[in-house]
Amino acid sequence: MTRPVRIAVQLQPQHGDYAQIRATAVRAEEMGVDIVFNWDHFFPLSGDPGGKHFECWTMLGSWAEVTERVEIGALVSANSYRNPELLADMARTVDHISGGRLILGIGAGWFQRDYEEYGYEFGSAGTRLTALRDALPRIESRWERLNPPPTREIPILIGGGGERRTLRYAARHADIWHGFGQPDVIRHKNRVLDQWCAGEGRDPGEIERSCGANPLKPETGDGLVAAGANLITLSFDGRTGYELSPLADWLAWRDQRNRG
Repeated sequence: MTRPVRIAVQLQPQHGDYAQIRATAVRAEEMGVDIVFNWDHFFPLSGDPGGKHFECWTMLGSWAEVTERVEIGALVSANSYRNPELLADMARTVDHISGGRLILGIGAGWFQRDYEEYGYEFGSAGTRLTALRDALPRIESRWERLNPPPTREIPILIGGGGERRTLRYAARHADIWHGFGQPDVIRHKNRVLDQWCAGEGRDPGEIERSCGANPLKPETGDGLVAAGANLITLSFDGRTGYELSPLADWLAWRDQRNRG
């Protein structure tokens, strides 16, 4: 099966006002994007570290109400910040609010300041990955027991490129895998994920492959698709006023690719 190319935007909730972020989510939908993501942090990751910032999941509840067509989600939620059963219930609730448009993006977590200032144990990369491994089946199990259940099988997006653990968890649980890097890196990681799928008895074609790209360089899209990606995410934040004009060229490229 050849998947269509999809375009997502990540509206990083830093250095802007919420009214501006909300309006940009609506504008992105009007322009024709497929998915609108935010991220799950408590402080800016770039620019002024003390700049404006907003929380992920309450924002997703708002987006579920103000949009109508696009899928929405976090790229990605940090597993460490919420009990897995609670996260499953939050996801199920936003799924219902949105009419079945939520993607549950999840990863092991990495930004030490988030942990320290909000009172979470940072631990090590290994302990955080073990926690992610243990959380994923708990989330899936909780969805089966909630009343009402989710409106659909909520897609799970797993972010990260660790070849020994993260990609193995993606082979077991993910509907979408999101990686980082240039096309040669994405190509290599996709091959590793395919190998893990073989070991887990999973059809690798069931997992959509995702990566980020420079919003100003739509000419890079063909190389990313050749490397195995078909979901491409472009990031924007408040430092540029959530200016989406570069998105138009990417959407035109997507439509031309999908027309064949």
